[in-house]
Parts: sequence; C-alpha cells; structure tokens
Amino acid sequence: MVARCIMVQGTGSDVGKSVITAGLCRLMLRKGLRVAPFKSQNMALNSFITRDGGEIGRAQAVQAEAARVEATVDMNPVLLKPNQDNNSQLIIHGKAIRNMTAKAYFAEQELPFKAIKESLTRLKREWELVILEGAGSPAEINLRDYDLVNMKIAELAQAPVLLVANIDKGGVFASIVGTLELLNPVERDRIKGLIINKFRGDPARFERGKELIEKYTALPVIGVIPYFEDFYIPEEDSLPSREQGSKNYQIDIAVVYLPHISNFTDFDPLRYEPGVRIRYIKDVTQLGTTDLLIIPGSKNTIEDLQYLTQSGFVNEIRERSRQGIPVLGICGGFQMLGKRISDPWQLESKQGFIQGIGLLELETVLEREKITRQVKAEIISDISFLAGLKGQMISGYEIHQGRSILKSPSSPLFKVYPGGKDNQQIFDGLASADGLILGSYLHGLFDNDHLRRTFVNCLRERKGLNPLPEGFLSVWTEREKAYNQLADLLEANLKMELLTDIIFS
Repeated sequence: MVARCIMVQGTGSDVGKSVITAGLCRLMLRKGLRVAPFKSQNMALNSFITRDGGEIGRAQAVQAEAARVEATVDMNPVLLKPNQDNNSQLIIHGKAIRNMTAKAYFAEQELPFKAIKESLTRLKREWELVILEGAGSPAEINLRDYDLVNMKIAELAQAPVLLVANIDKGGVFASIVGTLELLNPVERDRIKGLIINKFRGDPARFERGKELIEKYTALPVIGVIPYFEDFYIPEEDSLPSREQGSKNYQIDIAVVYLPHISNFTDFDPLRYEPGVRIRYIKDVTQLGTTDLLIIPGSKNTIEDLQYLTQSGFVNEIRERSRQGIPVLGICGGFQMLGKRISDPWQLESKQGFIQGIGLLELETVLEREKITRQVKAEIISDISFLAGLKGQMISGYEIHQGRSILKSPSSPLFKVYPGGKDNQQIFDGLASADGLILGSYLHGLFDNDHLRRTFVNCLRERKGLNPLPEGFLSVWTEREKAYNQLADLLEANLKMELLTDIIFS
C-alpha cells in the first residue's frame, strides 16, 4: 500500500506549523496509524544526527519522536544551514555537499528535487500516513518557480493541505484571505481546511470570526487551537523566550545568543530542573549576576567570536571567569574558549586564524570534512561539575568541522565511542585547573538525566543551597507527557471527523 499524505502549511513563519505537525504525528499514532513526518527542504541551524550519521532539521527529529519512530534522513532530505548572510551549507540526505549562495542554489534545483522525490517515494512505501510540513508561506509569489517545500511538494505527494494561521499576533483574517488570493486556482484547490492557532481567551467569542472566515474563503475552519504554556514543544528556529524554566528561580543560567547560534535546544532539558531559569542574552549588559554563562554552538565560529570581541562579551567573559563564575562552551562555544582557531581552507572567513577567548588550553583547526555522528561516551573526569560521575556512560551527538588539540598538560572529560564501546575511542572535552571553565563537542549533554541533576546541584552547592533530591526527572518522560498533552489539545479542538475525511477521502 502507498501511504496517505496530508500537508501542514502556514500563512507565514512562526505560526506553529512544526508544533501542529508534531501533534498530528502523536494524535494519528494514537489512532493506530504508522506515521512518519516529512519536510522536503528545511533552513535551520538547529539540527539532529540520525543513527547512521546523517544531519537533519531538529524539528523533524522532534516530530519523529512524537510519532515514536526513529528519525531518518528521508524525513528531511534537504537541509540548508545558513553560515553567512547570503551563504548556506547544503546538506542532502544527511551529508554536507558544499557552501553556496542563494543564487547558485536556485540555479541548481535538479539535485535537491531528485533527493526529495526519492525520499518521499520511500516514505510512502514504508508508512501508512506521511504528515508533510511546509515552510514560511506558500504565497511568496516571487519564489514560486523555486518552491521545493510548499505547493510543489503537496502536488508531488498528492496531499491535501491544512493552512495554519497565528491569531496571537493579530491580522489573522488578512493573513488567511491574502494568502489564498495570492495562490493560483490549482494551489488554492489543494487547501481543504484552516486552523487558527495560538488563540487566547474564550473560543466561544470567536464563533463570529470563524463564520466570517468561512464566508470569505469557502473553506472550513477545522479547529481553533488554544495558546498553551503549561507544557513545552520546541519550535523550528524560533528565538527562545527571554526566560525559560522556573519563575521562582534560585539558579540563573545565561546563554549568549550568537548571531549564528545553532542547537540551542541543547539547553531545553534544564527547564525541567526545579529552581532553574535560563536566559538568552544578546547584549553584554544583560549578563547580570548569573550563576553560569554558556557559549552555545555556532554555524560560523569565527564570525561569532569576532562578534563576541566587538560587543564586549570576550572581556566580560574573562572578567567573570576571574571572579569565579563558571563558563560552559558547547561545540563552537568550546572552540571559542580555546587559545586559537585556524581556518586554512577559509570555510568561515577570509582570514586564516583568530585568537580565542583563551580560557582553555586547546587550539582548533577547521577542516573540510564534517563530523556528524551519534556517540556513547564514558565520563573519565571527576572534576567539579562531574564529581561522582566518573565511569558512567552518557549519550550525545557531534556536528562539527573543527578538530581541537588539547595542549599539555590537560585531561579530557569524556572517552567517546563513536561506534559503540567495542569500537574505536577518542577523547573529548576539557576543563580548567579549577574546574570552573568547561567545554565539549557533545550536543545533548543535558539530555542525560543524572549528569544534568549533578551539574545543577553543583551550581546549587556553590550558592549554599541544599541539593535537589536523588529522584531526578526523566527528560524522555517529560517529552512523552508533552506530546500526549499536545495530542489531547488537538483532539479536543479539531473537528476530527472532518480531518479524517480530508486525509482519507
């Protein structure tokens, strides 16, 4: 059998397409269907590594998790990772091909479209239902000839389309009607229903609004989805809220929001820890009296390090470290904490090297070959934030083109097993002599429950606070709970009989 398909498109960016798609994946799974997500082309800096080492958009990994299936490169065959204003790294079927401008990409559509068709064909053969996600708006008429993610893909999949609009920011009537007006008749006929998302207040007060929308569009409003804040589902590349986690916080964590920040979802699990607040800051004046400063991953480490220098962050980071404030660097942030970053192939900059922040004894060279892999790692250090964890196994994944050399004398934090514990081993991570400056290439560190709780308790101990109890939260359990809450919300607020008819008619 060939799978049925349905596509979620939006009137614009940040309307909730990726979250609605994740919710439909879990909802249809609970209805007994074998479901797979699909986004033909994604432009995102939050990515995920599949078991076979392929790189895909993080949103499709979330959707696969909601469907309780393993994420594969076929779920996001084309990924564009912006590394400069008009330049992106093209990733096809999980492998980096090359950096290219938008003009060059638009001129070479045959290769990505071929990959999209291959992946969609495989998914339709393997699953009962494929839920496709669009990008931005299908009404970008200047880009219609280059569309590899909205209506052209809906036609390829023979998928009916649900159009999602965000009412929270206002203008929902104009966004829906305007989108439909800019579509050609064939495209418009493919839209079978409308979803009003992020509604605050009493839905009964919007009945007149629904009637007017249905009158103007001759399309059914199949659901009005309430705005929710009592559970969390990560959105595509939306700017994290300025504050996450506990409102009555005792531990404050500041994450520098780099111009090319990537994989900021690394820090989502910290929101589950009682008394922890996470802030994303763009200005050095926002640092305040933080208990931990994090430098996250970056798609352009050299340009982001230049930004940190020019904005005053580098001097402030050095000063905070002298004051005894802990600093953590992940991936690109780890590289920045070292003495020097060299770029002999000019992958990120025309200059050959840049001086690092200089808080860790390592040097990094950017190389052409990109490392993308899931890993298991053994904790081999007992220093500061890893106290009591030595010998334990954790999991994570790597996405980087830099190779870092630890300068002697220094001791790594982790022994990494890329192919399992019986395979080769390499070393990762580094801490300063006092254990307050740490760095690692491993994404997903805080998904490891015991490590995360130990890390937070070390911060609490430094402030004279009692440790949190041994019964730490399970990130997997919290995510499962959130997916089910999202599915419950959709089921309660969508016209399920009409949705079923749209999918299976």
